[in-house]
Formats: sequence, C-alpha cells, structure tokens
Amino acid sequence: MLATVRPGLENLGFDVEAGKKKHEKIKRPVFFGEGGDPTLKYEVDAYHEEWDCGLEVEAGRAWQGNAIYRDLIQAMVMVRVGVLALAVPNIYKWKSGSSPDFERTKSVAEALYGHSRVELPYGLLLIGY
Repeated sequence: MLATVRPGLENLGFDVEAGKKKHEKIKRPVFFGEGGDPTLKYEVDAYHEEWDCGLEVEAGRAWQGNAIYRDLIQAMVMVRVGVLALAVPNIYKWKSGSSPDFERTKSVAEALYGHSRVELPYGLLLIGY
C-alpha cells in the first residue's frame, strides 16, 4: 500500500520509507544523549517535517497483530510528531475470515480521545482504505 501512495506523499513533501533495509527507513528521535545525538529512535512509514506529521500505513497486522497500539504509543514519545496519520484497511480479509479493522481502530481512537483519563500529545487522522 505504501508503494502505491509514495509518489503522492512525496509530492506533498513527505519523506517516505524506501524499503526494508536500515538506510531506507524513516526514523524519529525519542531520547537524546551527549552531544545531542539520538539514543533511541522509532520508525515511521513517512514524515512531513513542516507539518510535524508522522504517517503509519498498516495492512493485515493493523488489528490482528496489534500494530495500531504500537503506532499510537510510539507516536506519543517521538520528537516533533504533532499529528499521527494512521491508515488501516476498512476490512482485512484472509482465507478463512475477515476483520473490520477500520471500525475497530476507530473505536479505540474514540475511547482514547473521548476519555478524560487520557490526553494524547498529538492529533490523529484515521484513514480507512
């Protein structure tokens, strides 16, 4: 999916993950050590520097593999992520069934953003595809 939207994202000014090799990944710092060098970084699929926007595009493991929870938590501690755009399948289908990933993810987002006990430090854009 990311390969399909890469050209459009790049035209908008996003840096987009180019592949699975270490040097092709997009990383955002979390902690800094001596000299200001990052000591911990998390990966995002794409990042827009001017908009402080991180993008995660999930597929089959969005719900079943708990990737949405990882994305929501890691975005909380990444430096300069004021908006997390999270793209998940509307419905993920496999040989023996299906999962309404968008609706399930939307339910989690509504609970987090609607609850008085939680205050996330970024805006969330949830995209169903």
